[in-house]
Amino acid sequence: MASPVTTDGRLTFQEAMSLIPLSDKVDGDGKVVKRYMGRRRPWVPGSDLPGGRPPISLEAAAYGGHVYSQAGMVASRAFAETRLATAATRNGRADKQFGIHTIHGYFSEAGLPDRPYLYDVSTIAINPSFVNLLVTMRQPTHPNSNPVGDPYQALSAGDESPVRFTALVSLRPAGISQLSVSETPVQRRFADVLSSRPPSAWPPTPSVDILAVIEKLGPRAPQTTFPGLEMRKVDLSSYNMERALPERRELILYRLLAPLDECDADAHILAHAYGADRNGLLMVGNNVGFGNDFGRAASLSYSFVVHVNPADAVMVYSDNNIDTLSGWWIQEACFPRVEAGRAIIMSKIWSPAGIHVATMYQDGILRRNWRLGEREGKL
Repeated sequence: MASPVTTDGRLTFQEAMSLIPLSDKVDGDGKVVKRYMGRRRPWVPGSDLPGGRPPISLEAAAYGGHVYSQAGMVASRAFAETRLATAATRNGRADKQFGIHTIHGYFSEAGLPDRPYLYDVSTIAINPSFVNLLVTMRQPTHPNSNPVGDPYQALSAGDESPVRFTALVSLRPAGISQLSVSETPVQRRFADVLSSRPPSAWPPTPSVDILAVIEKLGPRAPQTTFPGLEMRKVDLSSYNMERALPERRELILYRLLAPLDECDADAHILAHAYGADRNGLLMVGNNVGFGNDFGRAASLSYSFVVHVNPADAVMVYSDNNIDTLSGWWIQEACFPRVEAGRAIIMSKIWSPAGIHVATMYQDGILRRNWRLGEREGKL
């Protein structure tokens, strides 16, 4: 059995996303609702910094990519279990191989790391070529009765909270491409900077990518405990210097920390979505000048669209090509709009072969600290 942690003590992606099935329930329309509980506490941004918190004000909320990707995981699992039961009634007839196509998630409340995530999965519609599921996440109103133990030993006492996260998840079967159109791969457009050093020589993606935090820590910045993926940030400061915000880019190189079942394409798709959420709005803040005057950032909605067949999103794990781009996937982030206290980050996910595999689009709150007299002046 594979270890749940890597050699540096970080959780593998499959362990971070691991689930415990709960008893099904029946909704008011008589439909079965599948239920699950997350086994592992979510990662908290900044928890691996000196003192366990950033040297600025930042809420100790759980990493949003955890609930987002785990919502996709429970949707995939619920659909697989439903299909298995249905196949049994059809004498085991083989069906098409479905994979996650889109996830549209909405964050109504921040996830709390001291209590389990409880998921309900409902079927909206199923037909031979398109599946739609609804996932909601709630948490107990009180912290876990065994806060030290991990995984969670039992549900906490008390009623469940209102819905903290909602996701609409669609699945599609693999198809035949009659046409494939994409822009020039990121590996060619940024060939000069990407070839300037081996991928593993770029610094690790910061635990909290806020300029003031990075400058204060300097060389004291510890290695991150971020689960599942090794992530490296390419220095594009020279490229971005003279460009307006919509033309700026950030590049993140990433790879699996440990092997992930290559037959489970959905797990790989969700690993891409998990990593793409990291530091997104904070990078916008740095690029608009909020990095030394950070106020607040919080995700509101997050969409992830897979453009390829599920198998094309699978990441092959190997340590043999860590120093070449053939061993790394690339997240290319851009920042089309900032307005009304909110910001947009859009990211394209590129395979090592230069294939545009998926796109994420995230909207969230982004604010710098109010300066003296500003708030009064707006009234």
